[in-house]
Amino acid sequence: MDAVATFLAMGGYAGFVWPSFALTFAVMIGLAVASRRALRKAQRQLELLEQSRPARRARPGKAA
Repeated sequence: MDAVATFLAMGGYAGFVWPSFALTFAVMIGLAVASRRALRKAQRQLELLEQSRPARRARPGKAA
């Protein structure tokens, strides 16, 4: 148990190390959420654009 406490103390720098880990984790979660929202927005916009354009017709004489 003493080894765990020593590790968590980080040689006396725990006051700097653990908050930096927490801040990094929070930023990474924020980036993931923002990326997911942007993806969903882009997908909705693509669906609207695809629905608004007229259907394409096949060229005469061309095989599908």
